[in-house]
Amino acid sequence: MTDAPDRPRMTATAPGDEASPAAERIGARLGLLLGVAVLPLFVSVGAPAVTLPGVAAALGVPFGATAWILAGWSLTSAATMPLAGRWAARRGARGLLGAGMALVAAGSILAALAPTLAVVVVGRLIGGAGAGAATIGAFTLPGALPTRARLRALGAVAAAAGTASALGTLLGGALDAWAGWRAVLAFPAVALPLLLLLGVLGRRTLRAVPGPHDAGVGRTDVVGAAALTTLAAAVVVLLQARAVGLPTGAAVLVGVAGVVAVVVVRRRLRTRPDGFVPRRVVAAPGLVVAGAAGGAVFAGYYGVLFVAPSLVQHAVGGGSLIAGVVLVPAAACAVLTGRGVGPVVRRCGAWWVLGGLAALTALGALLVAVPVAGAGVIVTVAGTALTVVGFAGAQAVVTGLVPDLVAADDRTVAAGLLNFVVFEGGAVGPAAVGGLLGVVGVPGALGAVALLPAAAVVAALVRARRGDRSKAS
Repeated sequence: MTDAPDRPRMTATAPGDEASPAAERIGARLGLLLGVAVLPLFVSVGAPAVTLPGVAAALGVPFGATAWILAGWSLTSAATMPLAGRWAARRGARGLLGAGMALVAAGSILAALAPTLAVVVVGRLIGGAGAGAATIGAFTLPGALPTRARLRALGAVAAAAGTASALGTLLGGALDAWAGWRAVLAFPAVALPLLLLLGVLGRRTLRAVPGPHDAGVGRTDVVGAAALTTLAAAVVVLLQARAVGLPTGAAVLVGVAGVVAVVVVRRRLRTRPDGFVPRRVVAAPGLVVAGAAGGAVFAGYYGVLFVAPSLVQHAVGGGSLIAGVVLVPAAACAVLTGRGVGPVVRRCGAWWVLGGLAALTALGALLVAVPVAGAGVIVTVAGTALTVVGFAGAQAVVTGLVPDLVAADDRTVAAGLLNFVVFEGGAVGPAAVGGLLGVVGVPGALGAVALLPAAAVVAALVRARRGDRSKAS
């Protein structure tokens, strides 16, 4: 999917306008193309989860330390997204997809061939960076379509992401049983040839999509980018410090680096209003709340995803394939959520829907944390399904809010920053659970993570009521 000259075959309307039948068709076709393209990226979220006990045994490391296989992918995905948003603003989203998929392939092959957990994590970090870039490309490419067409495309991408992530446990279990955990880590490499094929098949659709370019994007603020990335990494490393046996002195240094990063980010906001984190974007009413709520939902989902397969394996006495099969019903929830999120947002409002998704995620994490006696597996699957609903809907809702929160020239930058916060939540979830397992066990660890989406419910509903009062007045 390389950049091709934009030759719109539809009338480009403002994102808030009603879509014409032609725009609706383009939105549907674009959503299908992008949804298929991101499948390997999100399979790589769920698939490794069922193999983690085997990875820990094969490499001789504690189970809690394997949280880095999930958290590392999410961490670099988050760190890459603001940069990817600026790339998309200046050069378009299509080339970003190709570059991202190439990194995914390279990192996945490295992780699959790694002799130690450290090298596995390096490969996952590289692959995650590519996934972050490709995800931004997929979620920003529909941004110039009218509202209904845009939501339809984003809903399709979200449905594919949620389904792939949930079905990833089944695919991961099957691959693990057939070829071992290294094949599971190598699987995302298929994303690159798949993207090239889709680029050929969908050339006409891609040319019909208006290419959004933000006029106000200048040179990249390298200091601001480094500070934000350092802050994100410091949070995840500190959460995992106990699980990986990080020495106290090293933990202190990481903490100091995080504090310095906070100071630098705040200073850049004052002195560089158009820097890596533009002040006018961060100050947009509702933008910080949207990102934090989405991040909280992702933290709950990824935290559950880290432990649910091992809980199922322990309960039923089977291997990774059995765990994948048992968790399949959760995938159906992603399909339904992706198809229904657009109409529900139009009927109820994005903030109310976001609050509802956060509530379901918090409830799901609690169900997995404290399963009912005699029905442990059923409750675990039900709780996982609720978090899948939150995951499948939250990113589409948050990204869909961008045109309503910021000016047209800031949309791709804002999307990058929002997705940074959302996927940082995806890194925080498994890191927190992995770090707390040895201290408070599964109930305490998931209970602590459930507090994040619970707080997001309050924030989103306050924002929703404020918006309703503004409309009424």
